[in-house]
Amino acid sequence: MPKVKDLMVTNVITIDGSATVAEAIEKMRKNGVRSLIVERRNEDDAFGIVTMRDVVYKVVAEGLDPKNTAVHEIMSKPLISLNPNLDAKYAARLMAKCNISHAPVIAEHRLMGILSLADFVK
Repeated sequence: MPKVKDLMVTNVITIDGSATVAEAIEKMRKNGVRSLIVERRNEDDAFGIVTMRDVVYKVVAEGLDPKNTAVHEIMSKPLISLNPNLDAKYAARLMAKCNISHAPVIAEHRLMGILSLADFVK
């Protein structure tokens, strides 16, 4: 049975919460990804996530200016995260039940990777 660690991507692209949505969009485009993990402000803080869905629903649909909207204003936080040793089938069920397409993989308070629905197809 494959584990989350067998499917996850370890090259996680991150962004600071104070960055603009325009900067986040450019970073996603440049790296060919549809989500960015928002960095923690300190060790006691939680990670966040910003996705293309957030950009469309929370910025474009609301008529906000991506150059004047900060990532922290539209990100999801705290996150539903996965343990790298979790069976992949349980991770898929959790992601489907929670209607999320990307989940960070965290162990010992460290970001280990990210798992997307596309990773299950690979």
